[in-house]
Amino acid sequence: MRSVDPVARISVGLVALTLFLILIAEFAFSVFRDDVELAQRARKTVAEDLAIQASVLIQRGDLDAVQRTFDAIVEREGDILSVGVRNSSDVLLVQTAEHKRHWIPIQNGKSSITRIAVPISTGKGDWGNVEVSFRAPIPTTLPGWVGQPLVLFTLVVVLGGFLVFSWYMRRVLDRLDPARALPDRVRKALDTLTEGVIVIDPTGRIVLANEAFRALHGEERLSYSTVASEIPWLKEALGRPAADHPWRIAMRNGTKVAGEVLEITRVLNDPRKVKLGASPITDARGALRGCLVSFTDVTELDRKNTALEKALSELEVSRRKIATQNEELKQLANIDPLTGCMNRRAFLEAADALIRGARNGLTPVSCVMADLDRFKSFNDDLGHAVGDQVLQQVARVLKAALRPTDLLCRYGGEEFCIILPDLNADHAATVAERMRSRVEEQAGPGLRRRPHLTVTVSLGLSALEFGATTLSALIDEADRALYAAKQAGRNRLIRYDDLPQPRGAAARS
Repeated sequence: MRSVDPVARISVGLVALTLFLILIAEFAFSVFRDDVELAQRARKTVAEDLAIQASVLIQRGDLDAVQRTFDAIVEREGDILSVGVRNSSDVLLVQTAEHKRHWIPIQNGKSSITRIAVPISTGKGDWGNVEVSFRAPIPTTLPGWVGQPLVLFTLVVVLGGFLVFSWYMRRVLDRLDPARALPDRVRKALDTLTEGVIVIDPTGRIVLANEAFRALHGEERLSYSTVASEIPWLKEALGRPAADHPWRIAMRNGTKVAGEVLEITRVLNDPRKVKLGASPITDARGALRGCLVSFTDVTELDRKNTALEKALSELEVSRRKIATQNEELKQLANIDPLTGCMNRRAFLEAADALIRGARNGLTPVSCVMADLDRFKSFNDDLGHAVGDQVLQQVARVLKAALRPTDLLCRYGGEEFCIILPDLNADHAATVAERMRSRVEEQAGPGLRRRPHLTVTVSLGLSALEFGATTLSALIDEADRALYAAKQAGRNRLIRYDDLPQPRGAAARS
């Protein structure tokens, strides 16, 4: 029932009270006429007059005159359906058209509102009766009922009273609007606020609304009967049942509700973003008196935040792009473009740091130098394109045999250098032998254009445990072992500790 306009509820109540007073007046003073009783009296008089006329004419023996009189009466009087004269022997001597259909014998000699029988007397006593049939005075159809004066009166009181009372009550409530009781200086002060403000009573109806609130959606005027939760644009912006609206929650829980941001759609202007806050209003005894609801326009702030977020997003994308480009530049600076292995400069930096850390932590590190056997013949006999493919395939096989923590470098032309952290010479020899066998098994068959080509490598191994204290010394020892492998027939691994005596590095074929 709360959804019904209070003015309409009051108007219905006033109409009901008016009808109640009219019924009391009718019961006490009979202010309305009884149409049935008046009709009863009038019809009895008409029937008696007809009986007198019929009695005079019958005594003269002029039944034709009686017939003519009755026909004229039925034709002239709309309420009379038929008239007949019946003698004491129950014989109809005179009757108008359809008298037999309209006339129903009277029970116990008592006439009714629609059937009246009046005795005809002569000098010799009762001669017979004049029978008169009348139409029913009470309507039997809806249009007939509506046309009744009492019904028309009731409809006028109900409909007219509702319209008049509604108009009058709206004027009264408008005049009694609590906002009008506020001094002009208070209302003007509220209108100077940039944020929208409304004051709501405990039933949820707006008591006061300043100009900023009306400007949110262009509401020109809000009456005292307006329910805040039923304002269409505000209801749409909240998008949930009225019981969950912030001011309802604030009044129900007795706590402030703040921080909710609404988007208000306006017909002629751009949508507005507002931040809503609701605070319950209580009196000195703590009783709830209403709620103060504020609407702070944060549209410009939201737009700036959106623009800032967009700029930050673009900046992040640019940062990631730069980081990617830097990584690509780093790869280009550190990676050999042909084999995808580390180039010599990057390798020496990483390996030197690893050697210093291993020496301080007393952890093992091994180094393997690998050189392709008879690589010059590939370039001379098959061309440099095939030579490049051989290098790429060998690099691919070596990578597959190593761990992610191992360092693989294209040290020069067809020579590779490998650092194996955390591995002593014995373990490193196992890894090196695995690399050698895999190159022999996979490198040649892996060449698409020369699948039957035989590719092998010679390897030399050294480790910190053999006495080297620097990276250059460790590489030099592995290089000497590699030279020995070349001299011993190629396609083999030789450890530095297996050399009979140190030898200087020499050019290898």
